[in-house]
Amino acid sequence: MPTGSQIFVGFRALGFHCNHVPLAIRYHQRHKDHYVVTAVGKSFHTYNCSKLGIVSVSNAYPGVIRCVAADAFLVFTACQNIVRAFTHGRQVLYTYSGHGKDVHLLLPFGDHLVSVDEDSLLKIWDIKSTEIYLEIQFDNHVFEVTALMHPTTYLNKILVGSRQGTMQIWNIKSNKLVYSFSGWGSSVTVLEQAPAVDVVAVGLEDGRIIVHNLKYDETIVTFTQEWGPVTAISFRTDGHPIMATGSAVGHIALWNLEEKCLQAQMRDAHKSGVAGMKFLSSEPVMVTNSSDNALKMWIFDQSDGSGRLLRFRAGHSAPPAKIRFYGQRGKDILSAGQDSTLKSFSTMHEKHNKDLGQANLKKKLGSRKGVLKQRFKMAPITQFAAEKSRESDWDSIAACHQGTAMVTTWNYQQSTMGKHKLTCTHAAQATDVEATAIDITSCGNFVVIGWSTGHVDTYNIQSGIHRGSFGNPKAHEGAIRGLAVDALNQVVITGSLDSKLKFWKFKLRKQLDSLALDAPVNQILLHRDSSMLAVSLDDFVVVVIDADLRRVVRRFKGHLNRITDMAFSQDARWLVTSSMDSTIRTWDLPSSRLLDSFLVEDAATSLTLSPTGDFLATAHVDDLGVYLWSNKTLYTHLPIRPLPDTYEPSTVAQPGTSLEPEEIHEIDSDEDRSVDLGPGDLVSEFKSPQQISAELVTLSLLPNSRWKSLTNLELIKQRNKPKEPPRVPKSAPFFLPTIAGLTPKFAAPGDGDDKDKDKVKSLSLPSFGRQSRLSSALEQSIESEQFSQVLNLLKSMSPSEIDMELRSLAPLGGGSIEALKQFLHFLIKGLQDNVDFELLQAYTTLFLKLHGSEIADDADLAEEVRQLAVVQQSSWQRIQAQFNKCLCLITYMKNPAV
Repeated sequence: MPTGSQIFVGFRALGFHCNHVPLAIRYHQRHKDHYVVTAVGKSFHTYNCSKLGIVSVSNAYPGVIRCVAADAFLVFTACQNIVRAFTHGRQVLYTYSGHGKDVHLLLPFGDHLVSVDEDSLLKIWDIKSTEIYLEIQFDNHVFEVTALMHPTTYLNKILVGSRQGTMQIWNIKSNKLVYSFSGWGSSVTVLEQAPAVDVVAVGLEDGRIIVHNLKYDETIVTFTQEWGPVTAISFRTDGHPIMATGSAVGHIALWNLEEKCLQAQMRDAHKSGVAGMKFLSSEPVMVTNSSDNALKMWIFDQSDGSGRLLRFRAGHSAPPAKIRFYGQRGKDILSAGQDSTLKSFSTMHEKHNKDLGQANLKKKLGSRKGVLKQRFKMAPITQFAAEKSRESDWDSIAACHQGTAMVTTWNYQQSTMGKHKLTCTHAAQATDVEATAIDITSCGNFVVIGWSTGHVDTYNIQSGIHRGSFGNPKAHEGAIRGLAVDALNQVVITGSLDSKLKFWKFKLRKQLDSLALDAPVNQILLHRDSSMLAVSLDDFVVVVIDADLRRVVRRFKGHLNRITDMAFSQDARWLVTSSMDSTIRTWDLPSSRLLDSFLVEDAATSLTLSPTGDFLATAHVDDLGVYLWSNKTLYTHLPIRPLPDTYEPSTVAQPGTSLEPEEIHEIDSDEDRSVDLGPGDLVSEFKSPQQISAELVTLSLLPNSRWKSLTNLELIKQRNKPKEPPRVPKSAPFFLPTIAGLTPKFAAPGDGDDKDKDKVKSLSLPSFGRQSRLSSALEQSIESEQFSQVLNLLKSMSPSEIDMELRSLAPLGGGSIEALKQFLHFLIKGLQDNVDFELLQAYTTLFLKLHGSEIADDADLAEEVRQLAVVQQSSWQRIQAQFNKCLCLITYMKNPAV
């Protein structure tokens, strides 16, 4: 049986920008731009600072990246106990192995790289040779290394900070301890070089920032932030004496070094601790990252000295709760996160992502920062519905919030929260009811909401006016668990905790029919085009109901825990379900069988299928990303067979942010590090025609007239036949006479004699005991199986000469049956070598046209032709498959809907 999934394969993850690993900054000399490197799980991203656009994504690691560093040429990352150097932002150039524990600190230092592991073993590597230059072992009980820095102008020296609060300066060339600092009684968390020589900033765990002079071992000034440990420090280098410090709660403090006071505060800069912070060289711009999955760029042009947000890239800071494809193009995914935000992720490129904002009770406060925004923050979105038909006129999205009776509307085009907040009119207090189900009609005018009290109401989404209720006094006795409206706004289907499914007339709001189920309804999903209704029950069973006939047509069992989400394929042949048992199953409705089942590392909380069927998107427990899975049936022929009842699914790894496979490919390079390697530059490996022919085929690169006219020589001769004899010129030509041929030659004095004799000689077949040049070349090559001489000979001939040589192979032309067999063997060998593909096809066509009668009369020749047909068919099928893949990709990219 197949392992993993036979339908879906991991493509890539969306919504990841950074994590808790501090960012790294590098400057590209040729591009004149700064680049930001952030770690994202098993890979790292590179962004340019001009637009904060993603430049490259590295190949994936076997493990999670723990730290990142960069110099002018390479990016260094540590994963477990192995350090790797990347070139061009994606490919491994050097690997450094030797640490016994996980590496957590890296420092590029000229031609050397300093790395420190959890045992406080400091290793210094030669970057190009990957050899260990020096090792320094520290005792964790006495000096546990927590920070690392190279002081400017201190030749061959590094500054090391410890958890015990002390610091040491080491000379890495002589392997000597130069000086030891007593410390300040608190763990050192970060070290940063100040613009002034000999001065460094030391961040401590108790919130103090010490600006210290290393040369005289004197503290210049001490600052204290009340927000806990100092997580990052950076200095402005554009002439302003400002130092910025980050905290573990997401606040940023700006300190004036001249006046030795607090200049400004930037509260709630991030939703979690500031992991990394760097000012760009000689610019009033700072880049920060945090574990809240946000990369932000700040510009300092405010009157109070604080910074304002210039650009940012942010995903969800809490796991997504619900995801759905938006529209029929299948390019955008709406994602509602537990951080109360609604975002749109593009499957094409990150630049098309949208942030619709955070749900707030007061919309005007939605764009503000600080306490007011958090005070009016709404609960996370649990359910939402979207309809694109009237998105240009009014709000197109409606959402339910956890534990509240308020339904919010959102405008996708304006990327903002809508103006309406719909509430239940049946409850005396808002705390007595909760919105549990929602759907928008296909016309985009009405939103139908189900409440925990069993009521179902219709609202006009344009005006927010209540238009009526279903049932008298309510639709169900239990809470509404699912709700759907058909494609023609004729029928509303509701499912409830009372184990009943009811069908209502939309306009009159009267009950049409009721269907009793075996267990309470968990959720429902309607495929509007086919009227197939999928209902998941609390007993982990999925039933499929024909909404037109209103009866159960399929019942699927197999999940072992609560079903979290369902999705129909575009043609309603497949139903994909996810469950808290960590399985994702694909059911075939026509055969009522299980087609596919696989396990994921973390249970999927929501899933959705693209309207075009090319992607399956999933969101998982305690995971900030949205994962895309490609549908293999669209790109290759898969003989999908139903799975047996005893099938045990296997675990499939979730895709990473990189498009590359989940493995490391190391490359060897002798390039000089003095060459500036940009993150956007690509490395392309040269392949010779011989290497290409082993994978594809090569062409002869001859002019088309040299091989296209071979099969139409008789027609060409008939068309070019003169209508009247040539006329003798009145006067002798002033130019020298030439001899006709593929390469024109001047005629010698004796060449003009006996013209008729030469003409008969040149046009007669070599049948007077003299062997043709082609037959001679075939005899010389048949033993060695190397037909390059024959191929080169044919390439040097004109189409007329090739026609004459092929005719001469027959017994009537002076050849033999053996010569014909040798030429067939030459064609077979050439097709097997995949060289000069179009030229060999033309030779084959002409040969079969000239010698069809001889082949039909001789059994040996017929057998050779059968072998030639088999080789040609296999070769062409391989090429045709490559053509189909390329045409499919080109058609997809040229689609105006992309």
